[in-house]
Amino acid sequence: MFPIDIDFSRLEEVLIYDPQAPMIFSSGIFLWLFTAFMVVYVLLQHKYTARILFVTLFSYYFYYKSSGTYFFLLALVTVCDFFLAQLMVCAEGYWRRKGLVALSLSVNLGLLAYFKYTNFLGGVIASLMGGEFTALDIFLPVGISFFTFQSLSYTIDVYRKEIKPLTNPLDYAFYVSFFPQLVAGPIVRARDFIPQIRKPLFVSQEMFGRGIFLIFSGLFKKAIISDYISVNFVERIFDNPTLYSGVENLMGLYGYALQIYCDFSGYSDMAIGIALLLGFHFNLNFNSPYKSASITEFWRRWHISLSSWLKDYLYISLGGNRKGKFRQYLNLIITMFLGGLWHGASWNFVLWGIFHGVALALHKMWMSITGRKKGEQSHGWRRVFGVIITFHFVCFCWIFFRNADFQNSMDMLKQIFTTFRPQLFPQLLEGYWKVFALMLLGFLLHFAPDSWENAVCRGVIRLPFVGKALMMVVLIYVVIQMKSSEIQPFIYFQF
Repeated sequence: MFPIDIDFSRLEEVLIYDPQAPMIFSSGIFLWLFTAFMVVYVLLQHKYTARILFVTLFSYYFYYKSSGTYFFLLALVTVCDFFLAQLMVCAEGYWRRKGLVALSLSVNLGLLAYFKYTNFLGGVIASLMGGEFTALDIFLPVGISFFTFQSLSYTIDVYRKEIKPLTNPLDYAFYVSFFPQLVAGPIVRARDFIPQIRKPLFVSQEMFGRGIFLIFSGLFKKAIISDYISVNFVERIFDNPTLYSGVENLMGLYGYALQIYCDFSGYSDMAIGIALLLGFHFNLNFNSPYKSASITEFWRRWHISLSSWLKDYLYISLGGNRKGKFRQYLNLIITMFLGGLWHGASWNFVLWGIFHGVALALHKMWMSITGRKKGEQSHGWRRVFGVIITFHFVCFCWIFFRNADFQNSMDMLKQIFTTFRPQLFPQLLEGYWKVFALMLLGFLLHFAPDSWENAVCRGVIRLPFVGKALMMVVLIYVVIQMKSSEIQPFIYFQF
């Protein structure tokens, strides 16, 4: 035996909210807390209400570690939408139900508008009126775009009579705040998640193995590929595009395409994997989007929970394709315009959304002219050509998504098309060989056949429990080593 000395002052610093280091899945402190959480979670496996309450409290603490005291917004949205859904059931008459769902929209979108768009809209109004606007000091709570959309899906589905409202407020609080998807998605629909809440806790060997595989792959994509190529190459190019040749700008753009995919999909993979370890199933959120042969297919593979939400609750509400071809194309553009604005309060996101909306409308028009059926796949060289064109269109749009300054976007395009200098590529490769090695690996893994990924996943599933536990230990060790600055040891072992 050896004595253990615990530095409680350091422990307190680690456990309270730090605005400079919000907690995410790839942070070392989360893995320590999650390990302790799992012990209690397993002990409560037969205590349904106690387990739901424990997870809800942990989820609120997780959100506190991400956004501080702004967890009260999560509680506000939860309480309002729970009782509004209850009132919808009792409401008599079309207009009363309409008014209740409008109130839910006002609460959720009002919070989103204030915290995310006040300064943007103030600046727009001031510029139109020829005045000046001083930006307000408004903190943007992490994940507010996700949990407001998730809660809205519930009240809208209750309004449409597609689901029955919950009668237990604790169950609804559990659904809205469930920490794996709370701050960065995927956006989980009530119809998919609520039936799982009161089911007996069961994690099969397949679920456990798949969860470990998804956590590993997600962590590799986000913490290794995305973070490394971002800090060591992509940020340098995008911050000063005129300092680099066209070939360097193009490689930086390809790097960003991989970085943003690995960042978004990596976090989603970890969320889905953690949920599986807890006995819950989330739908797939990213499905190798750069394999798409059309922009329509891209949006069936990219951020699937968001694109399906926009389709079901915005595009269809606008009329979808039920009011003629022109209205369908306009609805697509409006939907993607608002989808772009959802990503951030800036004109570059609006422009990005419009580009995608116009591209979707043009593709629908082309499908109508050529008589191709919805969902029909191209094959052979035609598909290869479609994948290349789609990938480069998406990359072109990423330029405007990444650059808040429109002039930076134009500078990057100018460098690519007028100062390419391909002879510099060997020198670039030599200077950034680690970055290019990770980029090559990332794209190879992305474009590899799905059967390869499934085979590796099945291999992890077939590992004995000891093997999976060893993988978890290695995972925790690697992340702690990468994030060691976040958690200076507060426990000292004296030998």
